[in-house]
Amino acid sequence: MISLFRKDRRTASVEDVYRKIVERARDPQFYKELGVPDTVDGRFEMVALHTFLVLRRLKPEAGGESDISQALFDVMFEDMDSSLREMGAGDMGIGKRVKAMVQAFYGRIASYEAGLSADDGGLEDALQRNVYGTTEPETVSVSALTDYVRGQDAHLAETDVAAIQTGDFEFGHV
Repeated sequence: MISLFRKDRRTASVEDVYRKIVERARDPQFYKELGVPDTVDGRFEMVALHTFLVLRRLKPEAGGESDISQALFDVMFEDMDSSLREMGAGDMGIGKRVKAMVQAFYGRIASYEAGLSADDGGLEDALQRNVYGTTEPETVSVSALTDYVRGQDAHLAETDVAAIQTGDFEFGHV
């Protein structure tokens, strides 16, 4: 008999992947050592950045499955919706706020993808504009975050896609 309350293995795996992303995004080193703003926006940026890195690795041409990517996207924005509700955002405004977050995420995917594909300073510019927002970060912090992102991209490229799909992977060092 199938339980109505049991999650299937794929759903649990996607939630495990998202949990790894959130754990890494909350690493205090980003906020203390790299100057990422320890705000709702700064934390969103770090979750978005790490989700992008995982989605990049899961691209179909990289051997991944697009339905896993879509499920990860869905879990991320369900969490964002839930977080906004916990912070007291009214039901009427949540849809608009989540829609804006989705659009922002798509913009970040495009700018981070372009930045990783070239070595022209585009990634550093995108990180400064998005992650650091209205703050004035130290150049060394932006450079360190840029190196971190490139390192994570390389690390994940060497990680078995099946391990990522099941949440049985680790990010590289911060």
